[in-house]
Amino acid sequence: MKVKQLAHMIALIGVVGPAVAQQADQPMQRVEITGSSIKRVAKEGALPVQTITSDAIQKAGVTNAEALLRLISANGTGADNMTSGNNVFGADADRTSGGASFASLRGLGPNATLVLLNGRRLGNNGGSGKAVDLNSIPLAAIARVEILKDGASAIYGTDAIGGVVNFILKTDYQGLEASTTLNGTEAGGGMERRYSVVGGYGDLETNGWNVMASVTREVNDKLASSQRDFANGYQPARGLSPDTTGTPYANILTGAGTALGTGFKMPGDSTTYLQAGLLSLQGKCDSIPGMSQYASELWTNVTPITRTRYSCAYDYGGDYVMSFPVERTTGVSRGTFKINADHRVFVELLGSRTKTTAELTPLQISTSLANGNAYPVNGPYYQDLSPYIASYDKTKPIIYKWRAAPFGNRTQDITLDNYRALVALEGTLAGKYDYKLGLSKSGSKARMDLVDGYGWTDKIYAALGSGIINPWVGPGQSQTQQATDLIASTKYMGAFQHGRTTMTQLDGSISGEVLQLPAGALSLAAGFDLRRETYGFAQDVDATKILLAPGNANLAEATRYVRAVYAEALVPVLKDLEVQLAIRRDNYSLVGATTNPKVAFRYQPKEWLLFRGSASKGFLAPSFAQLYAGRLSQELPNGVIDQEGCAAHPGNPDFCAIPRLDYNTGGNPNLRPETSKQGTLGVVIEPFKNFSASLDWWAINIKDRILNRTPQIVLQNWQYLQQYIIRDPNTQVIDHVEAGWINAAGLKTRGVDVGLRYDNAYQGYKYTAVLDGTYMDSFKFAEFEGQPYKEQVSQFNTRDVYLRWKHTASLTVARGNWSALLLQRYASGYNDQVPNGGKGTPPAGFDPRVHHYTKYDLSATYTGFRNTTITVGIQNLFDEDPPFTAHNVDEVVGAGWDPRVADPRGRALSFTLKYKFF
Repeated sequence: MKVKQLAHMIALIGVVGPAVAQQADQPMQRVEITGSSIKRVAKEGALPVQTITSDAIQKAGVTNAEALLRLISANGTGADNMTSGNNVFGADADRTSGGASFASLRGLGPNATLVLLNGRRLGNNGGSGKAVDLNSIPLAAIARVEILKDGASAIYGTDAIGGVVNFILKTDYQGLEASTTLNGTEAGGGMERRYSVVGGYGDLETNGWNVMASVTREVNDKLASSQRDFANGYQPARGLSPDTTGTPYANILTGAGTALGTGFKMPGDSTTYLQAGLLSLQGKCDSIPGMSQYASELWTNVTPITRTRYSCAYDYGGDYVMSFPVERTTGVSRGTFKINADHRVFVELLGSRTKTTAELTPLQISTSLANGNAYPVNGPYYQDLSPYIASYDKTKPIIYKWRAAPFGNRTQDITLDNYRALVALEGTLAGKYDYKLGLSKSGSKARMDLVDGYGWTDKIYAALGSGIINPWVGPGQSQTQQATDLIASTKYMGAFQHGRTTMTQLDGSISGEVLQLPAGALSLAAGFDLRRETYGFAQDVDATKILLAPGNANLAEATRYVRAVYAEALVPVLKDLEVQLAIRRDNYSLVGATTNPKVAFRYQPKEWLLFRGSASKGFLAPSFAQLYAGRLSQELPNGVIDQEGCAAHPGNPDFCAIPRLDYNTGGNPNLRPETSKQGTLGVVIEPFKNFSASLDWWAINIKDRILNRTPQIVLQNWQYLQQYIIRDPNTQVIDHVEAGWINAAGLKTRGVDVGLRYDNAYQGYKYTAVLDGTYMDSFKFAEFEGQPYKEQVSQFNTRDVYLRWKHTASLTVARGNWSALLLQRYASGYNDQVPNGGKGTPPAGFDPRVHHYTKYDLSATYTGFRNTTITVGIQNLFDEDPPFTAHNVDEVVGAGWDPRVADPRGRALSFTLKYKFF
């Protein structure tokens, strides 16, 4: 096959921007390709590997690894990024990873995607310990990114069920280059800035050494929901309305011995009502920003109108922070020294620090007589509802539900430090065997400090019970200085929790041609991998004493050892048929040993036609947190249904509208590793000059899926999971639910990756058109043994949304010093969540589908000035808003929109200036 045709096919599988074809007169070097330990001439192989170059990354306006993964159609559509991943309620919440972003190929989760730097592992995130933080990798020093869209446990071990993302650093770099990128939104908020310097000195061939270093500084501003009209949890005509009466202007609750008593009636109405608010009775709920009359008609399935008819609601989803402010500094350096023609040693140092300020809505507090925080009768702000409610007893204290805005937004400063140091030796033995040997130490530290909005529970309750603080501050009013000082005295500000991971790795391999067969050379590789991994997590203060603090269970530092050996063979069976065989044996000190084989083939009967495929087994070892995290008690938000109890006690709010429900979660030392069987089968064709296409069918079956079972799932499947629902023996009201990490029954997923590429030249113009798409045919999942596998594709889901079709398409045109890139990102629609989580009645005309999302980016690059590259781009060219979805922030962040699918920034202008000094 011609070299140019080979270059086209290498670029085929979804390269986002233009790739430079290798010229025919250049020597074709053997390189190591992700998914194999054997060096070979770079060509379209047995495995589907997508390559994205640094040039393509720059022209696409990508400033960080999270944004890069959004361009990969095979990456999942889930809560694995900073926008959606750190704001999630319920059992899937992961606020310990603040500031981090993760890869999730095939939507299998961050734990099932292996992230490498130059083919070697990095330490996992220090907060959650679950996966590698993509944002710790500086893109300025990256030459390319290779994405293996196939399981690779036979080569790399655990974490590689979904695939591998391998960041390749620049090597033998010479010169000094500085660049800056500014990316600002038209609607305001979310400004992004990046400054980087890359320098290298020494020619490896001439001088025998090369040293490269890069430093990048990123500063991103906050983007709040209040800055975008589509972020709105109060759209009753579309079936969306907030389900909380915890409002900035408090609603009054009923209770024995309190002003509202155990219930009240209105004139001419025999109904007994259970909650009231002055603004609701006056028809003035909307006089306070973010408040509205509770839309009871949308919640009749679970919330009795007796509780909400005379209450105000609060759009807390519309008050969320979409994107946290972030400051990040990353640095990487590499020194390579040539010992002689056959051997060289190199040292790599990688470090990053990310500071994120996470900001959540203010505390929601329900007072009670038992807690001593009821509003006293003699308080200066005592609210008398007797003009509206005849039975109102103003001689008794008031209990109320309040969104405590004067305490400030709950604000957390999260600091993530990541590092890796590597010393490695590589070269050639006996002139024909390639070897490499490396020793590395990597790790991550995470620390969370509380800086506002949190306080000691006993002090807050005492302050509220004093009557000095006013929970009914009207329009234009504010707290007194005395109240402000009292609030300040209740706050806790300081260190809250910290986590740490480390990994020490010694690895080595040797490969080469060992035997000449009739069809060509037989190549073998063998290697070993020894690792020591640790993880620990601790609270710096007792979270149970801080009101609504984001507590996480302590985990005393745990250690595990991994010992692995592996072998690989490339067997030329026929002139046009090559088979890859691989096997790996991993022994984990905590979960035992596993052996995983793989077989793949590459068959090219014609110059324009290539068939390829693979079959393998994989495994995923449970993480430290999944095994050993302590037991933690948490609360579910409002509106939880006890389906069994509500059927037996219709209308009883203790069963049909549980205000708050406790649940326990934590690690499970009896977890088994996930195991998988997977395969691919593909075809690559080049039917005519300059055009190539590929189809790669893939399938993955997983058993013993490691999953954080939510209490919602337990309640939904109460017929089968009664042992996890703990009831009061006398009243049969649910006391709490047992949730946490389990081995679920499994999942089955399959689909097709599509790649198209056409490039040509016309009258001095060079143009390239590329499409990288993934069609997900099926994603079926079973939560527990005996449950039927349920199809998830195109359905709303609180974990991942498994879209039927995603693609990234690009058109690049270049001439002389100019080039332009038009980029399209498309995500298909899906069946929406029933309004209000199925807890209400959809309004007439409700659209049950979330519409597709299409985003266009346009950029132009000019290199006509000496040593200078200028790129100007418009992201979201047509200012496309995220499609409407009828869910609010509970379980998935986003009020009326979904950050897993769409970009909230709107139209943005980016400007990149790069100057090479020498």
